[in-house]
Amino acid sequence: MTYHWSQTPNNQAAAQGRLLARPASSIEETSQTGLLPLELSGGCDALLAAPASYQPMPFILMLHGAGGTARAAITPLLPFIEELGVLVLAVGSREQTWDALLDGYGPDVSCIDQALAYTFRHYSVDPSHLAIGGFSDGASYALSLGLINGDLFRQILAFSPGFIVQGKRHGSPSIYVSHGTHDTVLPIHLCSRRLVPQLQRWGYDVHYHEFDGTHTIPLPIAREAAIWFLGRKQ
Repeated sequence: MTYHWSQTPNNQAAAQGRLLARPASSIEETSQTGLLPLELSGGCDALLAAPASYQPMPFILMLHGAGGTARAAITPLLPFIEELGVLVLAVGSREQTWDALLDGYGPDVSCIDQALAYTFRHYSVDPSHLAIGGFSDGASYALSLGLINGDLFRQILAFSPGFIVQGKRHGSPSIYVSHGTHDTVLPIHLCSRRLVPQLQRWGYDVHYHEFDGTHTIPLPIAREAAIWFLGRKQ
């Protein structure tokens, strides 16, 4: 089933990278599980992966790398959705990569807010386990949006990030960062080995994992990040 959803965007909030959607105290009844495409206004690309049980559910918003899609963003976590009972939403960028990485926050923030509003209206999520994550450019965007919206997201998952787009920070999310030591796309010494100390200087709790690999999310890294997010032991 394809869902249709629209809301009036708040352009001022979107320009600041602020997300306004929040988990609802009561939800509209829904029984849809599995991989669900969402048709949002403005041509936004979004997929929701809902496990068969676990209410309220831990929730992760995933963002793709440059040139990717919502499908690419959600793929690394699909093997663990039923096992761990995690609700995963993936949203695609309007252009080749994310708005703030091009010329400032705006259209992509609005798309993400639409997708969050739909999800929070139809699924019961655990507000203490609410994360934003991404890979490559999506990791940079997840870090950037996650710090701006740390009063919404309790955790950030950054797989091979490159940089942070500055904005007014809110809250104090904990952060997971992974990076391959042989990454030639976003070399680790120019990226995570600079970003992680900066985040720590800002006072954030960072779990950092360097792995022997390239510009990718190996399956064990994806699972480790999900387990860390849930606060469980491997």
